[in-house]
Amino acid sequence: MGAQTGSPLAVGAEQLFADPRAVARRVRERLAAETPESAQDLPADEIPAERVLERAHEERDRVLAAGADGLEKLADGRADEIGPDESFGMEAIVLLEGRPAILVQGQDFPAQQGDWAVLNGAREAIRESIRRVGRVEVDGHPSLDWLGTAFVVGPGAVMTNRHVAAEFSRESGAGWTFQEGMSARITPAEEYHRPGEGGAGDGVAYRVTGVIGIHPELDLALLRIEPGGPGPAPAPFPVAADGPQGLTGRPVYCVGYPAYDGRRNEPAAMRRIFMDVYNVKRLQPGTVTDLLPGRTVLTHDCSTLGGNSGSPVVDLQDHRVIGLHFGGRYGVGNYAVPLWRLVDDPLLRRAGVNFV
Repeated sequence: MGAQTGSPLAVGAEQLFADPRAVARRVRERLAAETPESAQDLPADEIPAERVLERAHEERDRVLAAGADGLEKLADGRADEIGPDESFGMEAIVLLEGRPAILVQGQDFPAQQGDWAVLNGAREAIRESIRRVGRVEVDGHPSLDWLGTAFVVGPGAVMTNRHVAAEFSRESGAGWTFQEGMSARITPAEEYHRPGEGGAGDGVAYRVTGVIGIHPELDLALLRIEPGGPGPAPAPFPVAADGPQGLTGRPVYCVGYPAYDGRRNEPAAMRRIFMDVYNVKRLQPGTVTDLLPGRTVLTHDCSTLGGNSGSPVVDLQDHRVIGLHFGGRYGVGNYAVPLWRLVDDPLLRRAGVNFV
């Protein structure tokens, strides 16, 4: 479910924030505007259930305050004095303010402030993007019930990663088939809902009826789907047929399902940042950071975790998909296949990918 290690962040505060002191000031003002109740001085296992979320928010606020301290030290040129709590708090600020992982509910997202207020003006187009993305769920797998993310790219076709599709399919003769006893579906809902709020979100699940193909060189697969209920699948994403101008620094966003993975990410850190909410749909804005020379790899800095494998990387300007996310490395970048380079690829042509 991706090659992410250590943290969901591809960049640090020193790389992202031109004015760390201004960011620290905004964080402190936001914390001062909140008026939390005084904390109960009880052991964690004796806190009433209704207080658990409140205590989690109190812990998050403590982390953010430490992060503001770290940003101020960074601004003063005292980076060598930044301690572990301050360093972690700075990571939390990067995630919450600079590269947020925004919860999707009702195939929509809450109004954003600061640098990402630009998302509000593109709401309708982003909502269309959100509807085209689903979670890859499986039956019959020995250990997993879902594997990653996929998105609609053509008539009855979705795209995901090879390492996702390989979990339930196998090469057989001239093509690919399901492994014995396994089936798959794409579920565009699976959103976060608090207790008592009802269902898992809007959207009809699609049955995966076959494997169109798995790319022999790239971490890319195409699956055939049919609606599993009333109503058609959403219209396919427009996929970029040409590389955007001014690629480096271009605003983009991913949509996907970041997953908890305590094997590759420090559990306490993930808990304090993600508030123990995983495996549900999120909108994750960021920027393109590079197109690696000589390789079919686009890098970006959206905040992703395992489970985002197969997410679209969408151009915020025209909402075409420019990349297929397949993994990342903390402090280095997240990786995607640049799809405009595959306009003439036989597999994508066979799938009817909607190049625009």
